[in-house]
This record gives sequence, C-alpha cells and structure tokens, in this order.
Amino acid sequence: MSALHIKKGASKHSAYNLRPQFSDVQEKHTIALLVENEPGVLARVIGLFSGRGYNIESLTVAEVDHTGHLSRITIVTTGTPQVIEQIKAQLGRIVPVHQVNDLTVEGPSVERELAMLKVVGEGDKRVEALRLADIFRANVVDSTLTSFVFEITGAPDKIDAFADLMRPLGLVEVARTGVAALSRGD
Repeated sequence: MSALHIKKGASKHSAYNLRPQFSDVQEKHTIALLVENEPGVLARVIGLFSGRGYNIESLTVAEVDHTGHLSRITIVTTGTPQVIEQIKAQLGRIVPVHQVNDLTVEGPSVERELAMLKVVGEGDKRVEALRLADIFRANVVDSTLTSFVFEITGAPDKIDAFADLMRPLGLVEVARTGVAALSRGD
C-alpha cells in the first residue's frame, strides 16, 4: 500500500487542528451576582478574585430583597474570554451565590455610576466649571467661596470625560461609587 500524502491541517477533521483557539484579547465584563445577605459572603467572592490574581475594576454591593435577605454584587472585571468563563464558573460554585449573570454577554444592559468631584478655583475657572457642569447635567451639592462639589450620574465614560475636563479647572478630589447595572427588557 502506498502512503497517504495529506498535508497537515488539510481537513477540518484533522488531528492537527485540535489546538485550542485561546484568545489573548482582554475584555471588560460586568458580572452581577445574587447572593445571601450574610456575613462573609463578600469576603469569599473577593477572595476568589484575589486568590487567583484577577483584577476588580469596580465593585458595588447592596441588599435588594429585605424579606429574602438577598444582596446584589456587581463586579466589573477584565480578562481573556477563558478567564471570564473561569471566573463565572467559580463564582457559581460558592454556596451562598444564587445567580451569576454576565451582563456583557447576555444582551443589552444599562450601567450607571455616581461620582462626586471637588473643584477648587476662582474667577473664570469657577464660571467655566459651572458651565461644564451644566452641559454634563452635574449638580452642585456644596459650594464655598473657593470650591464646588459636583454630583454626576451616568455611564462610566461620561464621568471620565467630565473629570478630564475638570482637571485643568482645579479638580482636587474624586469619589466614585462603582458601576450599578441591570439587563434591559424582560
């Protein structure tokens, strides 16, 4: 019998095409967890991230069902698709976690964040800061003769843009809540 002369990878059923198709692209994902509102749950969730070297870019936690004692944890993290899948699988194995939703993958969602920014300045800088705040629909929540504290709500990109414009006008301090997110529709 003669030998078969088939090139490597010539067929999609070839054993040479079994290499995993891993991606090195870093993606940002918003993951929402529904958990029991009991001591230690947040520490276990954070421990999962820190123990494996995953980064948390944003974290918000609040009780959402007082009678059922349930809290919602919203985490924004970055990783390769394989790392994100691993994070979701490991979060689902933690006992007090009832539900894991990747809002980035599951369809359209709404993300909002609250921030307060302190701007110190006088004269034209104060006028310009107020003008920009009006454009961005930021509210003045505190005012002195030399400073303002603005409150702004919106998508993280909007808050970043507002902060970037306030820096040359005397931005001295920023406090942000982190992302709160819900999926759209049913």
